[in-house]
Amino acid sequence: MGATRTVELPDGPDGDMRSVDMTHLEWALQFVMLKIQEMARFCPQCSIFNGRKTDQCGVILFGTDDTDNTINDKDGGYEHVSEFIPIGQPNAGTLAKLASLQPSETIGDPIDALIVGIETQDKYLGSKKSWTRKMVLLTDGENPMEIEDWEATVKKMAGLDVQLAIIGVDFDDEEFGFEEEDKSDIKRVNEEFYQQLTSALEGSVLGTLAFALQEVTKPDVKQTRSTLMGNVLRLGDPDNHPFEALNIVVKTSKCTALGRPKSWKRFAKRELSTEEKDAMIVDEEEEKKAVWAQLKMRTEYYVKHGKEEEEEDNKDDVDKMNVDDDDKKEGEKVEKEQLVRGFKYGSSYAPCPEGSFPRLSTFQGIEICGFFDADGFRREHAMGEVQYVWADPGKPQEQVALSSLVRAMDKLNMYAITRWVTKNGSDPKMGVLAPCRFEKVDCFLWVQMPFADDVRKYTFPPLEHLVNKKSEHVTKHPYIPTDEQLEAMENFVDAMDLMDAGDKDEEGNRGAWFDSRLAYNPAIHRVKQALFHSAVVQNLSTNPVPPPHPELTKYFNPPKRVLKRAREAIEECKSAFNVKEVPKKVARARKDGHVHAHDEDDEPLLLDRVGPPSKSQAHASSSQRKPASPSSSRVKQTHPSKNDNNSETEPESDEEGALLLDRKADTGKDAHPNNVPLTPSPEPDIDPGRAPGRIVGTTDPLGDFKKNVARGDVVSKAVEDLGWAVKEVVLRPFTSRRYEEMLKCLRTLRQTCLEEDEIDAWNSFLQELKDACLDDPGNSAFWKQVQSEGRGMGLIAKTEAKEHGGKSAITDAAAAKFLDL
Repeated sequence: MGATRTVELPDGPDGDMRSVDMTHLEWALQFVMLKIQEMARFCPQCSIFNGRKTDQCGVILFGTDDTDNTINDKDGGYEHVSEFIPIGQPNAGTLAKLASLQPSETIGDPIDALIVGIETQDKYLGSKKSWTRKMVLLTDGENPMEIEDWEATVKKMAGLDVQLAIIGVDFDDEEFGFEEEDKSDIKRVNEEFYQQLTSALEGSVLGTLAFALQEVTKPDVKQTRSTLMGNVLRLGDPDNHPFEALNIVVKTSKCTALGRPKSWKRFAKRELSTEEKDAMIVDEEEEKKAVWAQLKMRTEYYVKHGKEEEEEDNKDDVDKMNVDDDDKKEGEKVEKEQLVRGFKYGSSYAPCPEGSFPRLSTFQGIEICGFFDADGFRREHAMGEVQYVWADPGKPQEQVALSSLVRAMDKLNMYAITRWVTKNGSDPKMGVLAPCRFEKVDCFLWVQMPFADDVRKYTFPPLEHLVNKKSEHVTKHPYIPTDEQLEAMENFVDAMDLMDAGDKDEEGNRGAWFDSRLAYNPAIHRVKQALFHSAVVQNLSTNPVPPPHPELTKYFNPPKRVLKRAREAIEECKSAFNVKEVPKKVARARKDGHVHAHDEDDEPLLLDRVGPPSKSQAHASSSQRKPASPSSSRVKQTHPSKNDNNSETEPESDEEGALLLDRKADTGKDAHPNNVPLTPSPEPDIDPGRAPGRIVGTTDPLGDFKKNVARGDVVSKAVEDLGWAVKEVVLRPFTSRRYEEMLKCLRTLRQTCLEEDEIDAWNSFLQELKDACLDDPGNSAFWKQVQSEGRGMGLIAKTEAKEHGGKSAITDAAAAKFLDL
């Protein structure tokens, strides 16, 4: 076991491959310590989970220099076999002793160690006949063995019902897909014998260590037997009407329990007192051993006195802080006895001293308040853990009574509303009893439900029922899906069906992909893996935590079969809904330091927010526009256009136009009544509205266009992107306030295309713009504005192109017809 091997480690932070050299013994001890941690009691220095008193183990070594075992002490023989750790409940010392083991060159017989283990275990469990007996043999298979009477050993183990697992270092394993090359003859013979031994003993297995280490880190849900708690199930009023009431003595236990990751604890070196230091005997060359103690949380109360204006309102803040000795404490410290418990009521606190409200007089029991149809059970209202309600196992009459009630409710498909009180004087809980029938026993399932006051009901207007300002029902709107969009989304949902995306069964039929019984909580099991690994390895920097087990991550990614099947449906949805990537908005710091709360009418359902201001607006004078709160910057509702019954585009009111479309210069006669130039306020960080790959945004398209055209090398790209920006803005709902801005963009774009020989680009873009505006829903109102501009906004025909030294495939007649009403 002293031979070294290279063990692969997870890739480093830079993606570099890492590995570590360790002996076969160190590698095998990882499995031993991981198995022991599952059954050990929690301790400060290591990560112990279960800690059941009935989980006990012992460790026997073979190949040791000395001999120390129960058979040798009694009858001799069985040399070089030692009982290293006696059988008992493991603790931190168990792991520490295992970590101190070193390889030895002394040869030991694993069969001798197996026989010693049988005798030691049988002696310890002499009075515990019902305990489950297991043995695990770890070996590299390189030691010679005496196998003459192995059948007697198998017979003895079978008689004691011992389950044996033999785990070998680099043993061949067809299931794991490993076969060792250049294997020694003695190891090959030993593997064949181990295979024969495990085959002869029922319930025994043989495997390789690499697979065993993978399996021991596999997520596993421990099923524990809950303690039965006594209670009474009541129907009716046994005190006032005993002959019309029913009392059944029951026992309750947990059906499900909430699992959480293990909490972290803090430890620090404990300062030793003078007496302890004097009592310690320390060698001169050896340092004193550090004594570690757990840091426990304590609660201290401090009063922070407010400012003068807060003192006038007689308001003091009482902070409850969990502190260490070195933590900085602010305010005046008060004792807990000086404080009065209070409950928050609105923006203030209502004091509630102890004893001011008498406790509700309750009596232990599960009281049935009424019955209702099981179909009316709201699954989303179930709260917390589920409880079993059994009849008392020692009272047959109670069992018959409970079984009769369960079967009657099951036959009528009824549930019961119940009031649960765990003990006299405790707070009651409301819940639902559901009948549950197993093969040999009938019982109830109980789950807590919320009180009526705890259920919040939120109502929203229907998405498909829109009314314009004329009180007319709107049937076509960007917010109302079309038949094409509904069909595309239905196909997309059908394509994501996981019920036939799993593996095939024996008959070749595919089952469901997701199985809740095989889905594990990553937080619980990953934390457990990290804790266990930290307790096993000596240095986490050289041997970091391995990647999660495949069983833990197998549901992280959707099946490839479904992705392939849904690809076409996704593209159909993108096309139907015109899905585009939304650029990330740049957060703008507010000067006032806080955000005002929105009023309920600030954001009407169908109105978009005002777009970011242009540069001229950003430099407006302080006398013309004061800093506004978010609530004042919303678009006000406007009157619908006479020519647009669907209210898809609406002209702005005079007030809105004066607010949003005022683009006067910052200086000059109109800038200030006293003709004093005003210093413009600094321009805030504004999202330019550029999509990925675009050089012209929707916030200030004309400004972006002119900057790029001035460069001279990206004219074609600027022309293309300005056309995209105009079409993007025009096709948005309620963009009438930007009509003039978009017309100005079109005039500049057309003139640039004439001068820069981009005539074909303009003609192609204008045709696309017309089709988009006249489509449904489109924006026919904006296209009428373009038509009103006349030939100066139409297609560039051959004659006009020739005057500017360019060419066009559009005739003058076609250009004139293009703008006909």
